[in-house]
Amino acid sequence: MKQELFVQRYKQEWDAFERWLDMRGESAKESRSTRRQWHGLADTDIPARYRRLCQQLALARRRGYSPVLVERLQQLMQRGHTLLYRTAPPRWRRLVMFLLAGFPRLVREERFCMVLSAVLFWLPLVAIFIAMQYRPELSFALFDASTLHKFESMYDPHDASHALGRGSETDLAMFGFYIWNNISIGFKTFASGLAAGIGAVIVLITNGVMIGGVAGHLQAIGYGDPFWRFVAGHSAFELTAIVIAGGAGLRLGLNLMAPGQRRRVDALIDGGRRGALLCAGVFAMLLMAAFIEAFWSSIGWMPAWIKYSVSAVLWLSVGLWLWRGGRGDAYDETAGEGVAK
Repeated sequence: MKQELFVQRYKQEWDAFERWLDMRGESAKESRSTRRQWHGLADTDIPARYRRLCQQLALARRRGYSPVLVERLQQLMQRGHTLLYRTAPPRWRRLVMFLLAGFPRLVREERFCMVLSAVLFWLPLVAIFIAMQYRPELSFALFDASTLHKFESMYDPHDASHALGRGSETDLAMFGFYIWNNISIGFKTFASGLAAGIGAVIVLITNGVMIGGVAGHLQAIGYGDPFWRFVAGHSAFELTAIVIAGGAGLRLGLNLMAPGQRRRVDALIDGGRRGALLCAGVFAMLLMAAFIEAFWSSIGWMPAWIKYSVSAVLWLSVGLWLWRGGRGDAYDETAGEGVAK
């Protein structure tokens, strides 16, 4: 093939690839300023285009085409190699980018399961709390007398100690306990989805009833103030994490029971992969909840208005994070960085 025909056939491909290289710049971060105006090659098409370019460069050299053409193809190949095979970002940066962008995007992608999980958790919680204000004796149907006494001693407003929600344990010791307790609840909520999703439903409803029962009982007997001051701080992360873990479990169960056009095992693997990513974010949320619970929530001398103000800020922050995190960037969880569209 003559050089003129060769150039005529592939010039548009080279120009398109060069425009993509110019748009991408030296990093994905720089490309975001023009991502909304970009209508050229998609990132997913680039590996195949790069291989074609390498083949065309080899042909140009073997056929003895002009040095100008070979030099242009060589430069395009080198620029493409630099972008495609550049060093991956540090692990800490990948983790931070996942938590800030990838995790909230994944939560929004599973909005059906998340909304269903929230209903299954919050509806029984609110219902049992309200019911106990009118029928306080319902608490004895949920808890035995020793358990109720334990809750009452933890949140006794007449207790002279300055620690809410626990005895004389140190903050550090309780931090470790809260981590174990919170993460075990989150893992059980997710893993229960393997029981055709029914397990996740049961765990969510049970957690909602238990938490609502404790809150309802303490409120009904006049111990609500210390209880609310204790849970106000860490509840934003902990309760939201339980809902997300439940949504991940429901997704696992739905993929198992209704795989669609995929093989059941493929659907289950996909649900497990997405669930594992969700659980990574849930783990971080529960870790934050444990930290707040150990070092902030238990402070008894702190005025209630400060506790509730901090709680409002935390709830708002969690909501904005899950609603806005990662919007505008096509996040690649395997690379751990934003990729401009």
